[in-house]
Amino acid sequence: WKMNGLRASLSEATTLIEMLDGAAPDDRDILICPPATILAQLSDLLAGVSIFTGGQDCHAKESGAHTGDVSAEMLRDAGAAFVIVGHSERRADHRESDAEVESKATAASKAGVAPIICVGETKEQREAGEAEAVVGAQLSGSIPDDPKHIVIAYEPVWAIGTGLTPTLDDIAAMHKFIRSRIGSAPRILYGGSVKPGNAKEILAIDDVNGALVGGASLKAEDFIGIIRAA
Repeated sequence: WKMNGLRASLSEATTLIEMLDGAAPDDRDILICPPATILAQLSDLLAGVSIFTGGQDCHAKESGAHTGDVSAEMLRDAGAAFVIVGHSERRADHRESDAEVESKATAASKAGVAPIICVGETKEQREAGEAEAVVGAQLSGSIPDDPKHIVIAYEPVWAIGTGLTPTLDDIAAMHKFIRSRIGSAPRILYGGSVKPGNAKEILAIDDVNGALVGGASLKAEDFIGIIRAA
């Protein structure tokens, strides 16, 4: 949900539950990552319907003098099963390095929270023919040495919130490249302007194991279309 959502926004989750007839489908995992301020409330709301919740970031330390930060242990205590780390907005706005992302992913795994590690290139890097080199370096630098229970999310930076998406061939090629680097176990999600109108064709691509959804997850009516497309 990014930096969107107040307590009133919990009504969208209630609407989603109603649209799903009270339970998540057995063949799909559904995850909502709200702001930390309503994570515990949303976790309680979704506890009986098999919809996971997650954090949008975490600190690399368990606790301490880190005013304003949230640890993976705190997220787990609030009901989170996952946490997003290394999102391009964090890498850009907070100058997070691959090493910092790796330390957060390690902390999350240690706390029993599965890290969703984000990678992706800028438009300039893609146009320069550097997309695979950039993503490969991010993978090498951001994945923990003991990569248990990780998820990888490929999000071309230039497609996030812009309405632009790479071609299906471009998505397929990058996901194939990522799969060659990480092996068969981790799920690879595609993110970047995923919406009901394009979700089905994107999710049908080999090695696209799901979607990391931004703006279209804020309204149950839009999000349910992506869930059904899966």
